[in-house]
Order: sequence, then structure tokens, then C-alpha cells
Amino acid sequence: MNEVFAPAALGPITLRNRVIKSATFEGRTPDALVTDELIEFHREVAAGGVGMTTVAYCAVAPGGRTDRHQIWMRPQAVPGLRRLTDAVHAHGAAASAQIGHAGPVANAASNRAPALAPSRMFSPLAMRPVQVPDIDGIARVVAAHADAAKLAEQAGFDAVELHFGHNYLVSSFLSPRLNRRGDRYGGPLENRARLAREVARAVREAVGGRLAVIAKLNMEDGVSGGLTVPESLQVAVWLEADGALDALELTAGSSLLNPMLLFHGDAPRKSFAKGLPPPARWGFRLVGRYFLREYPYRDGFLLERARQFRRELSMPLVLLGGITNLAMMREAMAEGFDFVAMGRALLREPDLLLRIQAEESTRSACVHCNECMPTIYSGTRCVYRVERPHGSP
Repeated sequence: MNEVFAPAALGPITLRNRVIKSATFEGRTPDALVTDELIEFHREVAAGGVGMTTVAYCAVAPGGRTDRHQIWMRPQAVPGLRRLTDAVHAHGAAASAQIGHAGPVANAASNRAPALAPSRMFSPLAMRPVQVPDIDGIARVVAAHADAAKLAEQAGFDAVELHFGHNYLVSSFLSPRLNRRGDRYGGPLENRARLAREVARAVREAVGGRLAVIAKLNMEDGVSGGLTVPESLQVAVWLEADGALDALELTAGSSLLNPMLLFHGDAPRKSFAKGLPPPARWGFRLVGRYFLREYPYRDGFLLERARQFRRELSMPLVLLGGITNLAMMREAMAEGFDFVAMGRALLREPDLLLRIQAEESTRSACVHCNECMPTIYSGTRCVYRVERPHGSP
């Protein structure tokens, strides 16, 4: 237990332990700005013992959101974000801002701004075609990431996490299925990886040496014709050689085409359908089982893929997926992972880490039903959580 809960360096910062609250869209920003409810969400997990909590999602542009209620990084957002980081720091934890552009996962109808994708495609979210950026448009996206990182620094964040996963914009450029460009950003893997490398370098130049810079990278998309593990591993090798990142957090799946690969466990199709308006609800009933596939839950369900990255890379790696107890954390450390990231288990029990430190055999009460997934736009929560008295962790 000592290694898991001992201080650990992450680039220029030191975390009080090796456990990170992973980025989970909180659904608590109705005006695209920080609320007291969002601050309380992160204050709770900070008080519950994590080394760092990740605010998600901080889009780099208004059109880069999956919904217009999400935060996008602009000067007006800084004061609220500063209140949030101050609250997290008051409990001894660090704070990270997940920054990125949702790309083809963005909802153009909700955002009232075009969604972007590397190549022409129809957006099922907005029911309209996406916009394909030219070279100048790509340069603006890269600059927007650097600007967002600077704002994160002004807001008191200790780290930024670059979203290179789940078929968001950078991830979609990596995907041969979604990227059919004929310019220097398409075709061979080296070209498809160009945007990821440019974003990482731009952010490093903007805040490097002051904030830790992490990237959340898809190991595979889990869809036919998508990014594969061997390709992703090569991208990771290039990112490591560039020296722009302090760590990689390894993930998988596609918010656009196969989200359950990231989650594993039950597929909450009925709950998702209930939250949709009638036309979409009927359509979801037809395609829901293909969109929300079944992946049985097991502890450390991404570990087998992640081992391949650990063998080939020397940079710090964050293991995500099925981290719910001390035994799994210890296994991750024994296999050479530097940090672990937890999501759903902390929705159920924000104080889980404190209780694990008090009693090593403590196990998460999360049953991996994934009923939290349909709550993301009404306030992400565990539907089975027992509320504790106000003010308790």
C-alpha cells in the first residue's frame, strides 16, 4: 500500500499519491461556466483522498463540445475554474483540466457551430454533415489547445490532459476509418499522427515546466477499420520521442461508434432510450444493441492492451479501466505503471480511497451497471449512491 499512497512526481508537479480521478463529464455546467455543484463534485473526491482530480470537459473552442452546456476555455471561465482549483487544493489534491476538441463527436445543432472531422461524414448527433478543416483550420485548432492550456494555468490547474481518445478530433485524425484525407494530415500513420504531435508540442511550449502535460490516448478504437493497438503503440513511441508529454493515460473505444469498450459491464440501453425524444428513441431501439455492445466487466480490463505499451515505452503511464481496489492498484504498480485512474467507483463512493487506506480489504460498491452513463447531461451520478451528511467526504 505504501507505494500506491506515497507521493509521486508527475513532470514538474508532485502528487500526494498515485491515484487520479479520471475525466468524467460532470453535467454540472448549464451555462458553460463553473457552478457550485461542479466545485462540490471535485471537492468531494479531493477530500476523499485522490492525488489529482480531472475536470472534464474543457473544450478548446465553442464548436468543440459534445453539448453547448459544456465549458469552453475563455477568459470568462477562469474565475470559476480558479474557485474550483482552490477548493481542490484546500484538501491537498492537485487539479487537472482535460482540454480538447470533440471533433465528429461534437453536437453542431446544440453548439450552433460546425462540428469538425478529418474527412467528410454525416454527424448522427446533429443530423447534418461535418465541416472538414483545411490546413489553416487545423493550425487554428492547434493554437486553440495552446491558448486553452494557458487559461488553465491562469485558473490554477496543476496539469492539463490532452484528449487524444474516443474519436474526438485528434483521435479521429488517427483513425484510418475516419481520416481519408489526401494531404499531409492523412494517409500513412505518420501523417495521421501529425495533429496529435503538433498539439502536444504546442501545449508543451505554452505551459511546459510549469504544468504537467498528459495525453489520453486511444490504444484502439474497437471498430472495423479504426485505430489498432500496433498503430497506437507507434504513435506513443513518437510522442515519447518528441518529449512534449509527462505521461500517457491509456484508454480505448469510440464515443461515436463503440463507447462500451471503454466502460465494460452492463449496457444501459433502456435508460439511454428513455432520455431521448421520440424519433431518436425509436431509432435507438433499432440500433442500440449495436452501439452499446456487451463487454463483461473484470478488474483491470484494459491491462492486457496496456502491457504492450509498458513494454515499449519508458515514459510514465496511467492505467485506466477497472481500478476498484487496492489489489488491482498494487498489480498495476508491480507491472510498471506509474499511476492509476478511477472513474465510476468514485461516483459511487467519493471517499473510497480514504476507506481503503483505513482498511486494505475494502472493495468498491460499484456494480458496473453503467446506469451512471445516461445521467451525464442531467448531473453525472451513481443512481445507487447513498448520500452522506452534508459536509462529509
